[in-house]
Amino acid sequence: MFPLRDDNPTRITPIVTIAVIVLNVLVWLLFQGAGAGEGLLRSLCGMAAIPADLTGGLGPGDTIALGHGYSCEIGGLGWLTVFSSMFMHGSWMHLIGNKLFLWIFGNNIEDSMGSLRFVVFYLLSGVLATAAHVASDPSSAIPTVGASGAISGVMGAYLLLYPTVRVHTLFVFVFFVRVFALPAWIVLAEWIAIQLFSGFSSLGAIGGGVAFWAHIGGFVAGLALIKLFAKPQLVKFRRRLPPQPPARFERWF
Repeated sequence: MFPLRDDNPTRITPIVTIAVIVLNVLVWLLFQGAGAGEGLLRSLCGMAAIPADLTGGLGPGDTIALGHGYSCEIGGLGWLTVFSSMFMHGSWMHLIGNKLFLWIFGNNIEDSMGSLRFVVFYLLSGVLATAAHVASDPSSAIPTVGASGAISGVMGAYLLLYPTVRVHTLFVFVFFVRVFALPAWIVLAEWIAIQLFSGFSSLGAIGGGVAFWAHIGGFVAGLALIKLFAKPQLVKFRRRLPPQPPARFERWF
């Protein structure tokens, strides 16, 4: 299942959500060469979060291998890479998928706490997501990039605040392709279940891939932090709206 949009209106213009999306796109184009040539590879060594670097197993000047015969020296940013890695991506699909999820769920979470609080909430979720990833494999020399840890925090917050809001979701199974309007709790519970299954399955595995434990850590962080950051008077705005029609099948695609 892949979410496309939700039926959750907002009270304010989500300026931070929009700014984060724009910043991620600019970093991808200007600092990562849009994934072309060696721009992407250089950015991974310079600004990606590397568990072994963060835990002291590696340091500035140490060389890491990135595959395809390419290696480079760690950039030396240290713990600053926890933040810089949140604004980097590994491919066009990685970027587009993350930004879609952020737009669907982030605007409502920003609306629930205000823009300034949302900045802190987003960054803190990303930091805790990276911490979970590092804890899962502290000796890994594989660079980690992506906003998905912080966005997972947004999704965890959404699950607690708006579990019954309808999310229009693309479902694909071989030639069966439809869009359903489902309660958010079904969409998000299915997503975190996949992350948990994949995360436990990946423990002890060798090589790169998806940072499932960053997703899990970010999601748990969002669940834990949202009550501290959300403003009750802003959340009540959504609850005063007329009830939505029940979840239903929407259309063939």
